[in-house]
Amino acid sequence: MIVVCAPDSYKESMTAPEAAQAMAEGVRDVAPDAVVIQLPMSDGGEGFAAAIAAATGATWVPVTVPDARGREVQAGYVWSPGSRRAVVEMATAAGLEGIAPGERDVRRSSTVGVGRLVHAALEAGARHVVVGLGGSATNDAGAGLLVELGVRFTDENGADLVPVPAQLERCTSIDASGLDPRLRDCLVEAACDVSNPLLGPRGASAVYGPQKGATPDDVAYLDAVLARLVSLAPPAAKLAAALPGAGAAGGLGWALLGFLGARMRPGVELVADTVGLDAAVAGADLVLTGEGSVDAQTLQGKTPAGVAAVAARHDVPVVVLGGRVTDDARALASESVQLVSITPDGQPTSEAVRRGSENLRRAVGRVVAEIARTSR
Repeated sequence: MIVVCAPDSYKESMTAPEAAQAMAEGVRDVAPDAVVIQLPMSDGGEGFAAAIAAATGATWVPVTVPDARGREVQAGYVWSPGSRRAVVEMATAAGLEGIAPGERDVRRSSTVGVGRLVHAALEAGARHVVVGLGGSATNDAGAGLLVELGVRFTDENGADLVPVPAQLERCTSIDASGLDPRLRDCLVEAACDVSNPLLGPRGASAVYGPQKGATPDDVAYLDAVLARLVSLAPPAAKLAAALPGAGAAGGLGWALLGFLGARMRPGVELVADTVGLDAAVAGADLVLTGEGSVDAQTLQGKTPAGVAAVAARHDVPVVVLGGRVTDDARALASESVQLVSITPDGQPTSEAVRRGSENLRRAVGRVVAEIARTSR
């Protein structure tokens, strides 16, 4: 039996490599002779850079940058000198998990740290920059990143504004003439798992703002600030506001598309290509994948859906294991795709998070044992 273990991270419980290891142990508990292939995955959010680094042997380059609230944190990028490719995971610099719940304030949060990472990669000679979008604490339309790369946001007196929504509401001019010229010779890709536009009821503020602590009043305010920026932006950026993915990471997708000319790619597709998922699945008997919450968003291009799509091309059965599995994710299930919750009935969430590896290992053991029994 050949089993491919290709999970994403289980937020606040396991990284993707830890989850893949727990899956592998669960398989070997009941099928010690199984060949287990571990391919930690990501859809562009947490763990994206680590997944690329593990698959390519690229080097992690540490960089000290401000987090979403302006405090210094240790972030970095993954560097492949041969191809001159830098992989930036925005969540390492401006991620929500790095901000304690009581300190979250989306009106005063910025992607400046992400811009510092891209600038550092350009200084190192990057000619291909991949930015993983996901897990953000920000809703600044990528203004912080743009400021670090030479774009000016100014008020009616021509003074530069701090690139946070609470300041950008006073913006009267956007000057992109100083954008780092090295970007003209650089391929920029945005790894993204959502298709939301920047503005409106499906936009960055309305859909993802509440996850970052935004109240209904905040959502209306933030959407108005972002609409103001679009009205002041160069023509290409005005058009980019309606593109799929422009609303990703609090509008960072818009900044990358509209100002840096980025190409948008599904994050799970990019990681799958890098780690060789297709070739591994082609020779497998079973694929295991999963993430912390298997829900409606899973269907919108997140890792389990992407892995299941690859497995479907090769007619290989898939088991999706989630810390929780909601009813609105059932559309993913089929004759060849099984959804399994790893959390025992009645186990409190805090305990489930703490015992995630143990729960996952046991659930995998039960699933593989049942598959082996029914296939005899």
